[in-house]
Amino acid sequence: MFETETMTALVAPCGAAGVAPGPGEIVARLPPQPKTVSDTGLELSLLVELAAKTMYAVGKMHLPVLMGKMRLSFSVLREVLGFMVAEQIVEVALRGDSDLDVHYQLTATGKLRAAEYLARCRYVGAAPVTLHAYRELVLRQSQRQARVNRVGAAELAAAFCDDGLDASVRELIGAALQSGRSLMLHGPSGSGKSTLARKLGQLQCGLVATPYAILVDHDIVQFHDPLLHPAPLQLRQAEDRRSSDSRWALCQRPVVQVGADLSAEMLDLRHDKAGGVYHAPPHFLANNGMLVVDDLGRQRIAAAQLLNRWSGPLDSGTDQLTIEGGHKISVPFDVTLVLVTHRAPHDLLDESAMRRVGYKIHIGALSEAGYRGLFRGQCLLSGLECDEGVLAHLIDVLHGGGGPPLLASYPRELIERIADFASFAGAAPRLTIGALEQAWTSLLAGEGGASAARSSAHPVPYFVAAGDPLSETI
Repeated sequence: MFETETMTALVAPCGAAGVAPGPGEIVARLPPQPKTVSDTGLELSLLVELAAKTMYAVGKMHLPVLMGKMRLSFSVLREVLGFMVAEQIVEVALRGDSDLDVHYQLTATGKLRAAEYLARCRYVGAAPVTLHAYRELVLRQSQRQARVNRVGAAELAAAFCDDGLDASVRELIGAALQSGRSLMLHGPSGSGKSTLARKLGQLQCGLVATPYAILVDHDIVQFHDPLLHPAPLQLRQAEDRRSSDSRWALCQRPVVQVGADLSAEMLDLRHDKAGGVYHAPPHFLANNGMLVVDDLGRQRIAAAQLLNRWSGPLDSGTDQLTIEGGHKISVPFDVTLVLVTHRAPHDLLDESAMRRVGYKIHIGALSEAGYRGLFRGQCLLSGLECDEGVLAHLIDVLHGGGGPPLLASYPRELIERIADFASFAGAAPRLTIGALEQAWTSLLAGEGGASAARSSAHPVPYFVAAGDPLSETI
């Protein structure tokens, strides 16, 4: 499935996650580069094992390539390789004019050792960071720190200006984000809850350092996922990283979304016996960011049980995970928990569980003004001229007279279907009453306002929007 020494400079203004940070900012946000094996916090034997496994399948390896794969500095690897040469595990295959221009290869003894290492653990990649170092950096870059910038009214209004949300709903969302407490978005399917939750994730402020892997006791937990821990846009590399620890990646704050497939077994470390490594659970990967539980109530674990599993860690900031043998380890739990459901909250949770949810926010039908604004915005995005008469027909006839409520999902769905029908006919899409009713019939399958839709429009192929079954189509 599916992120640690910072100072005030770690915190970027809200909305700046995609902005390329300058050299000084990168140095401040990432731990300093280790100069010795001792500085890494790792045992020499672990680095020897990792270097041997990295070289095993390659043969001769250029020192800069090995540095890049293990994400260690020249001085640290020179210490590691010096030991390996002395122990006749590796040998110099080719030496150039500089200290960096050296090729190493495993000896016969080294190949045997590497095969033994791989049989025990097949992990090859960046050297891990220690769990202690990870704990410290998660704490320092937590969104709960007083100095961290939070989303203000202006940023929130700008983010949701095209969504038709009432001001009262924006105020509730703003208060929830200021508090750092968990929140629940509830309301009918199609009201835009899942899209809203994803936008909340994009509003997170600042950048964070995320390790590629973490050493837990003597085991490695694979951690960094480029899909969950995306790099800032246009991130400068090269000289900006020379004084920083390359075992950490500078990332936007993560947004991890889970859905109906979530089970109790997925809430703990999962051991990959074939690879000899552990995989982190979703809430661990979401540290310093946001965890979205979509479609709450459909998981393979009861909603109350799920909330109970996380209520203690949410309060304490610490979770307990289990490694093989039943040994418990303490890891940080620093997430903003967002629950999304179309069910009534009291149907899912009892009063005790409801009190653990900081904010309960109902996302329902839009006002007529909000719906009109959303429809016009979707027309603009699609390059379609909005005919106000057709829009009035949509609201007064198709939605009116007991038709479906003005939910946020309809405008985009209808406009996309109008484009589909036009494409099939080989014509440019146009917003007409006939085209709108064709799209309406295909979307609603004869529900609400169907008599008006049936009165016109020739039969056309039915279009089904493909998408993630765990997310609403908005």
